[in-house]
Amino acid sequence: MADRPLDVIRLTPPGRGAIAALRIEGPGAVEMVAAHCLSLRGRPLRSPAQDRLVVGRFGGSRGEEVVLRRVCDEAVEIDCHGGPAAIARIEQVLVQSGCRPLGWQQWIARQESEPTAAAARIALAEARTTRTAAILLDQYRGALGRALAEVRAALARSQTATARQRLDSLRAAGSVGLHLVRPWQVVVAGPPNVGKSSLINALAGYPRAIVHRAPGTTRDAVTAETVLDGWPVELCDTAGLWDAADAVERAGIEVARRKMAQADLVLAVCDRSQPWSAADEAVRRAHPEACLVHNKSDLAPAAGPRPPGLDVSATKGEGIDALSKVIVARLVPNIPLPGGPVPFTQEQLDRIDDWLRELGPALEQHGASPRE
Repeated sequence: MADRPLDVIRLTPPGRGAIAALRIEGPGAVEMVAAHCLSLRGRPLRSPAQDRLVVGRFGGSRGEEVVLRRVCDEAVEIDCHGGPAAIARIEQVLVQSGCRPLGWQQWIARQESEPTAAAARIALAEARTTRTAAILLDQYRGALGRALAEVRAALARSQTATARQRLDSLRAAGSVGLHLVRPWQVVVAGPPNVGKSSLINALAGYPRAIVHRAPGTTRDAVTAETVLDGWPVELCDTAGLWDAADAVERAGIEVARRKMAQADLVLAVCDRSQPWSAADEAVRRAHPEACLVHNKSDLAPAAGPRPPGLDVSATKGEGIDALSKVIVARLVPNIPLPGGPVPFTQEQLDRIDDWLRELGPALEQHGASPRE
């Protein structure tokens, strides 16, 4: 289209790196870039041949050293030094010359004809582990798109039970899909001095939380990102739950309670070397679905009854592998099959929920109707 604007797209992520890349796309892209570039000898740069790498300077004889590649008649890529100032300067000159800045997400969406594939390609750039990237790659290759097409086909044939069964399966998979780029939130909670910070460090595999013998050392939520069996998890260390008199400590306890209410999983930690306390019981009653962890198993156990849980020693590393497996089993009870469809955005899940509402109540407990 003659009125299509020239776009400049930053292809590399923000921050400092070895190389940064820009793409200029649209009618006149080659001429636009050539007008701002000189050869290393200071001569005007001719329009480069397609896919040939050309070294020059952008912005005059003392400008930024760049490598140019003409992708096609309407697209040129510029590679420059990876500092943020260099790419920002080139981008600014191009915008001042008439280019429109375009986000990389918008650019990818324009490249893909299938919206689900475009969303998966964008999400792949934010995948934190190989395992989650593999699931997103399946969606990019069409797993979710095919499943949604099957739902549409079933609805078109009035096969209500079949469509509902498929949608229910997709909805269940979404509990994993939403965490392919956003980690699960696991909050470690309990009374003061039971070893919550030590447990965070043991699970994360590095010293993230401050460990101190004094009660109330942790007064705000401290987070540490880690990977458990290929799944991204954010661990949150919270203030000890007790009847604090200090206003700052009370504020930290309130933050802890909010974090617990929002968590995907709560680890309720107690000290196995001390008798089961009213504070321990209060945490367990407030969060009956929490995973109960009896820490300090390397010390002699205190006398008296205590509810069943997992024995660990955060300082010695005992039981940490077993606890990691329990956490994963609680967070991901149903692991997606290779190549299976997995909704991974809230927009996709909202559409599935809309379909389910339109279908109304399940017929005969999801059984097929007599005419299906």
